[in-house]
Amino acid sequence: MAILRCFDARRPALGITDIARATGLSTTTTHRLLVALQANRLIRQTSDRRYGLGPLLVQLARSGALPTTLRDAALPLMTALRDEVDETVGLHELLPSGERAVVDQVESHQELRRTYTEIGVPIALPHGAPGKAILSVLPPEQQEAWLSRPIDAVTPRTITDAGALRAQLAATRARGWAGSVSERTPGIRAVAAPIFDHTGGVIGALGLSVPEIRMADARAEELGRRVKETAWLVSEALGATPAAVEATVERAGGR
Repeated sequence: MAILRCFDARRPALGITDIARATGLSTTTTHRLLVALQANRLIRQTSDRRYGLGPLLVQLARSGALPTTLRDAALPLMTALRDEVDETVGLHELLPSGERAVVDQVESHQELRRTYTEIGVPIALPHGAPGKAILSVLPPEQQEAWLSRPIDAVTPRTITDAGALRAQLAATRARGWAGSVSERTPGIRAVAAPIFDHTGGVIGALGLSVPEIRMADARAEELGRRVKETAWLVSEALGATPAAVEATVERAGGR
């Protein structure tokens, strides 16, 4: 596994010495393991006698055994999170327009619950926790494009001040999840965390949407951490790596 993790888009082919140095293994051990990996088609030898990832990995990736869409990756984890906390879990996708849309949900079993009715409808990113989770990790120029225009107040508690929203985005980046209280839907408190793909770029968000009377500050903190953990599992299923995501977050913060 350490050998397989050596390869990425920047290093598609490596020599034995490179692999041994990266893994801390001896050259002899590295060679023995490469032979075994090559026999199982997990590693292939290139024309210049270096090594790259083998055909079995490509076949597995394209076989349908691995999730390839946001919905495929998220739904099992959304269901598990709903079963754990019994609150509605929403899946939000970043649209080509720069807005977001709810693309799926797993509803709470409780009588008083949030039910999304606007599936597929574009929503401005400054409105609500899922949008702020996405906006917080977009490149600075895309953040400023939203912050430099007037923000419509869809409820009396919508954050319309660009300075206040900018501070919330910084806090979201620092803790990994966003929160909102009746900012888009009266009586609903939400927490959400961004979802990333194999490039490290943000593609959506996972959110918990809860009647405000059932989510005091302490529970918001708890559910914020849980939605962050679950969103990361979705990101991993889509090929995200900690290093790529860290680079995205740092860039979003102007670092």
